[in-house]
Amino acid sequence: MSGQNIYDNDAFFENFRNSRSKEVNFNDCIEMPILFSMLPDLRGKKILDIGCGMGQHAKKFSEMGAESVLGIDISEKMLEYAGAHNSAENIVYQRMAMEDTDQIGDQFDLVTSSLVFDYIEDFGGLMRKIRQRMKNGAELVFSMSHPIVTAWDGAYDRYTRTETGERLYANLRNYCKEGLRKVDWVVNGYECYHRTVSTLINDIIRAGFVLEECQEARISDEMREKYPALFGGTLHRPEFIFFRCRKG
Repeated sequence: MSGQNIYDNDAFFENFRNSRSKEVNFNDCIEMPILFSMLPDLRGKKILDIGCGMGQHAKKFSEMGAESVLGIDISEKMLEYAGAHNSAENIVYQRMAMEDTDQIGDQFDLVTSSLVFDYIEDFGGLMRKIRQRMKNGAELVFSMSHPIVTAWDGAYDRYTRTETGERLYANLRNYCKEGLRKVDWVVNGYECYHRTVSTLINDIIRAGFVLEECQEARISDEMREKYPALFGGTLHRPEFIFFRCRKG
């Protein structure tokens, strides 16, 4: 296993699980609806879900008619939860780092990933490994934290606010300085990798993919007004970026 296994940190895992258990959260209200809107018809598809986490996506893929789903993740805690709460006869969960995707012997009709590629040091190399695991014409659909978000290095506040705490605008610094970010977020020493939007796009293209769709996170004005403390910042910056690619 390689890379930071942050989700096996007790405090980080409990924070994530508590967040996902709430009816209103970023994953269920913003990330999942957009990601799922970009998926092809799943009936009869063999699917690889990289960084499957708690298995919510894998279970939905199964219910949407997938032939089989292989969910891989580095976190024992995540996989334990997935097996207990989101299992099905056509789902297999396996502990594996995404850097080791090339060790999977099978090929797939669809590869998906949700907010995991922020943790990969060699994004271009990962794209090439994933492409090897895909059938001709297969699709790759994934989300990441938006580069405007990953640019944050912890040295400044994410937003400039009024005296009452209202977000006036998002702060952006060192966007063009790519590489590892170590910040205190939920736990001390949280790590992710920052890349510009153009780096992501060019790495996808260089790996041999046809880029067919890109979206940025959005939410309705009604939800933003109803939950300003949670979603108030979404007016100033997109939290996530989404890509749909095809193996030519």
